[in-house]
Order: sequence, then structure tokens, then C-alpha cells
Amino acid sequence: MADVLLEARNLSKHFGDLKAVDGISLTVKKGEVLGFLGPNGAGKTTTMKMLTGFLAPTDGSAYVCGELVTSDNERARARVGYLPEGAPLYGEMSPRAFLQFIARTHGIVGKEAEDVVESAASAVNLDSVMTQRIETLSKGFKRRVGLAAAILHAPDVLILDEPTDGLDPNQKHEVRRLIEAMSIDRAIIISTHILEEVDALCHRAVIINKGAVVADGTPSELRSRSKYKNAVTMLVPDEYAEKAASALKGIKLVAGVEAAKEGDLMRLTVLARGGGDIADTIGDIAAVSNWQVTQFTVDPGRLDDVFRQLTERDV
Repeated sequence: MADVLLEARNLSKHFGDLKAVDGISLTVKKGEVLGFLGPNGAGKTTTMKMLTGFLAPTDGSAYVCGELVTSDNERARARVGYLPEGAPLYGEMSPRAFLQFIARTHGIVGKEAEDVVESAASAVNLDSVMTQRIETLSKGFKRRVGLAAAILHAPDVLILDEPTDGLDPNQKHEVRRLIEAMSIDRAIIISTHILEEVDALCHRAVIINKGAVVADGTPSELRSRSKYKNAVTMLVPDEYAEKAASALKGIKLVAGVEAAKEGDLMRLTVLARGGGDIADTIGDIAAVSNWQVTQFTVDPGRLDDVFRQLTERDV
């Protein structure tokens, strides 16, 4: 597996009787962006700290580019860029001074240090604030300083904990484009609570709950596990809604019907039994019955639904 740049093998971390992480295994290949999802307290941050060498595992191991990750293996850690949640910054420094300091910690000095600092700052659009004190910057700009610090040494692996936290919609779009561009020759893990980011950025997603992996697949594969896979949603006038819902519930291919008021109309969501294809059947019945449907859509499945299914129950 020469293209695997990051690997976790049965990673576990116990704090006394608490199993914060319980046997997590995963791989991330070159060119791949992995979404790392889970509810608060699931063990995401603890796992990322073990992957970067900031925290020693109770059991298991992590490898970066084939190198065992430990706190004293500088070769492995030099190949990782890490943006922790709430990345610590020196408020009295300017972004330029802080990034120059980070460059020195990576052994980058002189003209090369100037070049990598300016390149990283430009990549995340920090140019306009490079001489201000960090403590005067907005949360979004502070987040961008942390991201620039994570990428300036051109690491093979990027581990980003909530990289768009605190950014406005335009800034989020810019950071997503940057991550997408950087993923061409790197392996990237992003932890996020924003499920739209998984669709926008991630080739694969791993969901964990109570310290263990409960799902691993592409966004499309995960959506296929949703009860809304191939569900049909229709807007019908209120006077037809009850009759339509009753007729739809009697169809063998239909698992159920959800109804919600929307102005003078009723939104009917028809759930497909086993995620089967029901659109043509429902469309034909609606046309023959003259329910005066004004909107008709087919749902590909919902990541938020799958996330809730997997994380609201015990592992």
C-alpha cells in the first residue's frame, strides 16, 4: 500500500476507567480527503492527537509515510501538519512574526523561511493583516493564521480539526478550495460538525461513536444507509393531502409517509421500503389521481439522518 500516507492500527486511549478511544483503525491515501465525524466526546480530538504524536496511545500504533508516530520520532512528525481546535497563538506577535517562528521550529531559516511564510500566508489570504497583532484579529483570521502554520512546511499529511470554525461563508469557500487543491499530493483528515463539508470536500468519511468506528465509506455509500434513500417528496394542495397520504401508505413499495404543512400546501415525503426506486410508481399514481402536485423530487439520502442513526444508539 505504497500510496497510504497515514494509517492507524487499533489505536486506543484509556484515561483510568474511561475508554476515550477504543481500537480505531483507518487508512488515508495520497490524494484523499477523509472526513472524521462523531458527536462531541466521541474521541475525535484524542484520536487526532495520537495520529500526530502529541498523545501516546494506550494501545495500537499510527504511521505516517511508513514511519511510526511517537513523540520523539522527528522524521514522522515533520511530515505532518496539524491544526488543532482552538489552535494556540501568541497574541502579542504579528502573523508574520508567528509564522517565521513556526518556520524556525521546522528548521527553515533565511530566504527560504521568508518564502514559505509569504506563500502560506497568501494561500489563506492573510496578506492584509500580516503586521497586526494576532490578539486584535477576528476569530476567522486567527483560524487562518493557524492553518497557515500547519501548511507552511509542505507536509505530506494534514490533520485539521474544525478547519472552517469561525469563518464566514466566503472564507469557508476559500478554505475548502485550498484543502481541495492541497489534497492532490497529500493525505488530509478533517474533523467537522458541518455535514455539507463532507459532501463538498471528502472522498470518504469515517464516523465514530464512543471511541469506536461505526461507519466508513464514501458520502454516497453512507447516504444509501439513510431511510430517505430514494424517498419521494411532493407538494400537494392541503385538500388532497389526506387522501394522497392514505393511498400512498397502501403501496407495497412504500415504507411510510411523512407530512408537514408548508403554507397552503402539504409536503408529503414518501419513504421507499429498503431504499428501492419508487419515483416512477409514485409519479404515475399522482398523475392518474390528479393530486395537483406542484413539486416532485427524489432524495439521494441524508448524511444527517445516517449520522443520527449511528450515534444516538449504543455501540
